[in-house]
Amino acid sequence: MMPVGIEALYPKLIHLMMDAVFVVDADNRIVFVSDACEALLGYRADELTGTPITDYMHPDDLEATRDSIVRVMSGQSHNDFHNRYIRKDGSIVDILWSARWSEDDGVRIGVARDVTTLRMAEDKLRFLAHHDPLTGLTNRSLFNDRLDSALRAAHRHQSQLALLFLDVNHFKSINDTHGHAMGDRMLCAIARRLESCVRETDTVTRLGGDEFIVLLTDTQSSDAVAMKVEEINAAMAEPLRAEFGGIKTASCSIGVACYPADGEDADTLLSHADADMYRLKGRRLGSQLTREQAAGID
Repeated sequence: MMPVGIEALYPKLIHLMMDAVFVVDADNRIVFVSDACEALLGYRADELTGTPITDYMHPDDLEATRDSIVRVMSGQSHNDFHNRYIRKDGSIVDILWSARWSEDDGVRIGVARDVTTLRMAEDKLRFLAHHDPLTGLTNRSLFNDRLDSALRAAHRHQSQLALLFLDVNHFKSINDTHGHAMGDRMLCAIARRLESCVRETDTVTRLGGDEFIVLLTDTQSSDAVAMKVEEINAAMAEPLRAEFGGIKTASCSIGVACYPADGEDADTLLSHADADMYRLKGRRLGSQLTREQAAGID
């Protein structure tokens, strides 16, 4: 019996590949797909054959994909092109392509690899690089970048901005009495309440521990900043849900620094807001001590 020629094995080898193989004609119609395509897009080969491949592309990626198609059909291979397709069930798959144009056959040959999991992992790493892992707020690094940009814009447009430095009152007592898990939940609840009080153009950051900072851009006046502080205090005073047990409400001491009145650079503004917060916290503790002493005298 004669051994099978290697060329006769090519179709079987193609269908064994874990990556999907597409063959598309000059009019963008699919003329062949390998078996792996069904796992990739959810369609059988007979459902795809004869249909335009552009029908399955994510609409936001169409323009970039058409540019890649022009590049490939002009004779340049494209070995690292990424785009998204919509699967039969409506979900989205991220695909990494290697493609070339076969002039003799008048078709575009592409090999597609599902990189959805990889892209999600990369997105998560990018997010964690600039966000606090507990609360999801921006971290100090991203805050510093945004503050620098906001200061440049304020200087250029002769506008104002404000920094609010927040420290959670009695947070050590909450951790000591209710445990660190409850303290973490408290920080997340405060983060969500702070986010609800600001605009999309503002930034809420967790600096670490129980300290937060809010960057308010394009503030109209010191009165507007004071009103925002009152809004935040009112949001904090809202009753907490039952799962917080004996903790009824949250409260913060809020220090304020305004550009350009309190400083024109990031370090000066941060120092001013920090000092203002500690002055307020000191007055709060002093008032509490006075009330306790009065209660003892009575």
